[in-house]
Amino acid sequence: MTRPRSAPSGLTPLQRAMVAVVEGLAEGEVVSFGDVAARAGRPDASRAAGAVLANSLDTLPWWRVVYSSGHLPASNPGLQAQRLAEEGARLRGFRVVQSPRGRFAKSDAP
Repeated sequence: MTRPRSAPSGLTPLQRAMVAVVEGLAEGEVVSFGDVAARAGRPDASRAAGAVLANSLDTLPWWRVVYSSGHLPASNPGLQAQRLAEEGARLRGFRVVQSPRGRFAKSDAP
């Protein structure tokens, strides 16, 4: 599922880094807000990652970012669940239990 992407203007360097992380997520890659923050160089800034996504409207693949527990944020869980399922994620209710890539990918390690 491809959607047009363009980062909002007037962002701080941290916000731009977070936008780049989210733009770089592959289809089926599900990560947490903390993962986004860590990849952007600020592992303590998971709330800032949430704020960036909340203000991005549909310019970023926001549906690929969930809480570390796999639960979907309350903002639009029905649409997020639908988009995640379209990309191959398995959900139980509004919680990701497995995804093709990312934090919830099934590991082949014993």
